[in-house]
Amino acid sequence: MQIKINNMKTLIIGAHGKIGQMVSEKMSQSNNFEPTAFIRKEEQKSVFEKINVPTVVESLENTTEEIAKSIKGFDAVVFTAGSGGETGHDKTLEIDLDGAVKAMNAAKQNNIKRFVIVSAALTDVPEKWEETGIKPYYVAKHYADNELKRSGLDYTIIRPVMLTDDEGTGKITANNTPEGLNKEIAREDVAETIIAALDNNSTIGKIIEISQGNTKIEEAVKNI
Repeated sequence: MQIKINNMKTLIIGAHGKIGQMVSEKMSQSNNFEPTAFIRKEEQKSVFEKINVPTVVESLENTTEEIAKSIKGFDAVVFTAGSGGETGHDKTLEIDLDGAVKAMNAAKQNNIKRFVIVSAALTDVPEKWEETGIKPYYVAKHYADNELKRSGLDYTIIRPVMLTDDEGTGKITANNTPEGLNKEIAREDVAETIIAALDNNSTIGKIIEISQGNTKIEEAVKNI
């Protein structure tokens, strides 16, 4: 039986991204979490100073050992990092795959068991990758997810469909597969799903494919 941790000290890797910033701010307003933002540039600190979230400045392009030195003392890791649409395929593999695996190994070195990663719907449907136009992205996510599943960590894999900047509705559709999902989901609802998953130990060892929907997030996550 998993023990629920109050004031969970949570490291958010990729915190400066849109979802990462939302998770950081929402956790800072909760009594259940103590977030720390993992960022790669000193100049990104000001974003988190405004919401009273401490930071760790480190790069996923460094070694596992260097990363491990920077992430001691946490209860959980949320991995929301991604190379973004402006970079080449090489950077996608370096951050979304290699960086994710280094983060997993660094967590294990520090005995951080809980690990939530943001992946993508269709990650386990390779016959669909080509038509997306971003096949390397799905390749990276697929193998990062596989590494997490066999890492021994208490993982949850969250796989949203296409992301939007719309205001969150607080409601989603959540399945074990991408079938039955809608086409889009607001980043804010993804952020809320991450927090709900961390707050519910029944999500450990599960893949949660999500889109906009009609079920309250906490209920959808609980029933997955």
